[in-house]
Amino acid sequence: MPTYDYKCKACGQTFERFHSMKDDPVKDCSLCGKKGEVERMISNGSGIIFKGTGFYVTDYKKSGSGESSTTATTSSD
Repeated sequence: MPTYDYKCKACGQTFERFHSMKDDPVKDCSLCGKKGEVERMISNGSGIIFKGTGFYVTDYKKSGSGESSTTATTSSD
């Protein structure tokens, strides 16, 4: 179930509600109590991050053998 962002037109506050896509949108502000003053905002959503091994070649994965590319330097005194 997705989380929806709402903004109250009366008080200007934003809040989130977690409900099914089949449920009716929230119409009343839970912060100030005004009825019918709430509109649903469009949000960016969240991205998907692939971590670990076992992904297809076009998915996100580490490049190379996984070894560090930094070199150690030694100083002589």
